[in-house]
Amino acid sequence: MITKVLVANRGEISRRVFATCRRLGIGTVAVYTDPDAEAPHVTDADTRVRVDSYLDAEALVAATRAAGADAVHPGYGFLSENAAFAEAVTAAGLVWIGPPAAAIAAMGSKVEAKKTMAAAGVPILDELDPAGLTAEQLPVLVKASAGGGGRGMRVVSDLAALPDAVASARREAESAFGDPTVFCERYLPTGHHVEVQILADHHGTVWAVGERECSIQRRHQKIIEEAPSPLVERVAGMRGRLFDAARLAAEAIGYTGAGTVEFLADGHGEFYFLEMNTRLQVEHPVTEATTGLDLVELQLRVAEGDRLPPEPPAAQGYSIEARLYAEDPAKNWQPQAGTVRHFAVPTARSEFESSGRPEIRLDSGVVDRTTVSIHYDPMLAKIISFAPTRRRAAAMLADALVRTRLHGLRTNRDLLVNVLGHPAFLAGDTDTAFFDTHGLAALAAPRVGAAGLRLSAVAAAVADAEHNRAAAPVALGAPIGWRNVPSANQSKTYRDGAGDEHRVAYRFGRTGLILPDDDGLRLVSSAPARVVLADPSGVETAYEISRYGDTVCVDSPRGGVEFTVVPRFVEPGTAVAEGSLVAPMPGVVTRTGAEVGQAVTAGQPLVWLEAMKMEHTLAAPGDGILTELHVTAGQQVEMGAVLALVADPTTEEESSR
Repeated sequence: MITKVLVANRGEISRRVFATCRRLGIGTVAVYTDPDAEAPHVTDADTRVRVDSYLDAEALVAATRAAGADAVHPGYGFLSENAAFAEAVTAAGLVWIGPPAAAIAAMGSKVEAKKTMAAAGVPILDELDPAGLTAEQLPVLVKASAGGGGRGMRVVSDLAALPDAVASARREAESAFGDPTVFCERYLPTGHHVEVQILADHHGTVWAVGERECSIQRRHQKIIEEAPSPLVERVAGMRGRLFDAARLAAEAIGYTGAGTVEFLADGHGEFYFLEMNTRLQVEHPVTEATTGLDLVELQLRVAEGDRLPPEPPAAQGYSIEARLYAEDPAKNWQPQAGTVRHFAVPTARSEFESSGRPEIRLDSGVVDRTTVSIHYDPMLAKIISFAPTRRRAAAMLADALVRTRLHGLRTNRDLLVNVLGHPAFLAGDTDTAFFDTHGLAALAAPRVGAAGLRLSAVAAAVADAEHNRAAAPVALGAPIGWRNVPSANQSKTYRDGAGDEHRVAYRFGRTGLILPDDDGLRLVSSAPARVVLADPSGVETAYEISRYGDTVCVDSPRGGVEFTVVPRFVEPGTAVAEGSLVAPMPGVVTRTGAEVGQAVTAGQPLVWLEAMKMEHTLAAPGDGILTELHVTAGQQVEMGAVLALVADPTTEEESSR
């Protein structure tokens, strides 16, 4: 029996494994690097060991021994699919809670994995050599041979763009996985990403537990996953063929433990092997919800040598998972770093486990005051719904996201809510081109809308007035905004995440709050943290207000809004010159695309920045002359740093006269 488990990982997956271990009476050990010293997964564990890197296999084995653990769970990412690490763990006399090292090695290279699957009779997409690619073979997908998670992947529709795409994918793959090998395969612009959860024991039993569809993706990384698959549900006979192919793939490499066989399918139900993830998947909760299984417990049981029953339980109901990321979809998915001021999902009834009843489940890697750094993936949490029907599961999940309180970081929450309520999604018309088909700008738009932004700004202004009165050292008994003579309007100005400003003018008279710019709006009640407003039709809505320095967060049934208070007077030297290219996040400059004095056009790439293991392209803010360039390759920059300045050519010409 396993008595103590070290999880060689961090964040949400570590907390997920610890939850099952606690339920089974198994001790837990966390590892952490300096940026994670106060992370939730560290405080969740019984004991913890500091390491310099989550990629240092020798240090992780040493930490396991030092902590007295007898087993290692690799989680996902990092070394979870590293055959050498699996070998090092078993060579040390420890239990490896994963598949055999040989199976990991067989699937570790996507190039070699496709050859193995083809030999086993699993349908595949042919590999294409970038050097010999022709225009007739376009579009293609450039892919990293090692790793996954959307890193080292580029879509190419023009041969002229191929060299840059290959070079960029190689850099990203080298940074994320330590292997720059890439290859090409035919790209299906409107494909369906369907995968099968497998589980195999050491006695020859191989389960195809169920399928998931993960077609809603950004940058080739999943953000909404569901079980069962809408495509598989409507194509007769597809599920049986999928399960047969998945079991064939597992048997071909002598697989044991939990794993996932991923396929790319067209709209008619024809599918092709993509890769095999020799680990637990991020989206495993939807399978747990629909089957009643605890996949982590089954991983532990298989590692201990237990025998699986002949068949897995039948799937029931529908489950959808949304990945909540610290990123800005409207700005090319820019990741965000900083502190989570407050995080709560009021409708969640379970954490890290599924009860088998209709519910919202939360698997989170963050809590209040968690720091989200530039060093790791920006996923904050997974919110999962389970219901008897797919439409009910979508409605429950959208409602849970709207009611979620998440302060301090910009996230993809509004995008997730808009997708879940979109007619095409509700009809099951989901493919990998969903954002291109339906428009990312519309899907990423704030759910509250213009009217909701305005009402949230009004609520913030009233609450701030109440807060100021409560903090005042004199006249505490006077009504809010009280004057003994008539006075002009007071005003407060807030800036939203899109950069738009909202000025709220108000004054308090004998009849209460007067809003000269918002006729018909009535104040029902007010307090520093809660304001109730009634619209012209008499409908009352409550707004919850939280303050963090010059940041004001407003939550309501319409959704969450984060404002920055605009000061009445700007401090000298704090303004950024027009035409400045500002770092949207901390990171390392990998290269620059122009020289000082060169004419550039709006949207032209000027700086490539690596952050959170991905490469981000920063473009010229407008047409003009690059007059200043403050960075070079290899330089570390902080968020908000001015990287370059593009001046209007007319202004430059006049200034030189």
